[in-house]
Amino acid sequence: MQNHLHAPIVYDRSSGAYCFGQNNAIGPKYELPGLWFNDTEIHALLVAKHLLEEIQPGILEPHIKPLISRLEGLLDSTDHLLEEIENRIVIEKPAYRPVGSKVFAICATGLLRRKRLEISYRSRRDTEGFPNRRLSPQRLTYYKNTWYLDAWCHRRDALRRFSVDAIDHVELLDEAAIEFPAEELNAIFRAGYGIFTGQDVTWAKLRFTPYQARWIATEKWHVEQRGYFEADGSYILEFPFASSTEIVMDILRYGPNVEVISPPELRNTVIERLRNAVSQYG
Repeated sequence: MQNHLHAPIVYDRSSGAYCFGQNNAIGPKYELPGLWFNDTEIHALLVAKHLLEEIQPGILEPHIKPLISRLEGLLDSTDHLLEEIENRIVIEKPAYRPVGSKVFAICATGLLRRKRLEISYRSRRDTEGFPNRRLSPQRLTYYKNTWYLDAWCHRRDALRRFSVDAIDHVELLDEAAIEFPAEELNAIFRAGYGIFTGQDVTWAKLRFTPYQARWIATEKWHVEQRGYFEADGSYILEFPFASSTEIVMDILRYGPNVEVISPPELRNTVIERLRNAVSQYG
């Protein structure tokens, strides 16, 4: 227990017995029963820690560092596991938008403590920007290498989604945040395809060629999606969307391997985009 679990065990001559002494071990304190892990469980925890660090700006580092040090102490001294994890498990983040650790930490604190936030936000749609906004944070969403804050905007009196990397400054307020049930949040933020929100959804119907069907059939585009194979091996995929912005971009990625069947508005938008793209090349 001394050598491997860093227990502060000392010998007491007066009583002729071993007892707990002053805690000089790694970590804030040692107590029984403590944490007991086998090698496989320790490996899994360290891998999870590495994966978490790759997608969030390190807000948990100061809190879990003592635990990680203790986990490493349980392993053989020749087992350089953390180095191996960093070398062997790589997460690529194309088009990643970095988020400041301070901004992310305050947003997460307000979210978990159920406190309001005041933010200075850079809108990509309005070059003049917006005045400060007061928010009641509801969720942090990680989508396509980008963090989003789902919140009630007290300026707009509506639920809105904010890109965390576009928050220049944030302050934690002492006022309690307004609460919304999960069902209402899902109805706004998860009703349609992708990151764009809204309750007014339309169903898209796409036909993928037999070549592309083998991959599309195993992909999850939306929680309510429907799909089936046709006689020629092509694959029909149907799902709801609230805005065509993101879905059009994703459809264009598949070029000649996909066709929009319905709705007509989405089909016409894709046709127009393809024509404009061709015109760039004469």
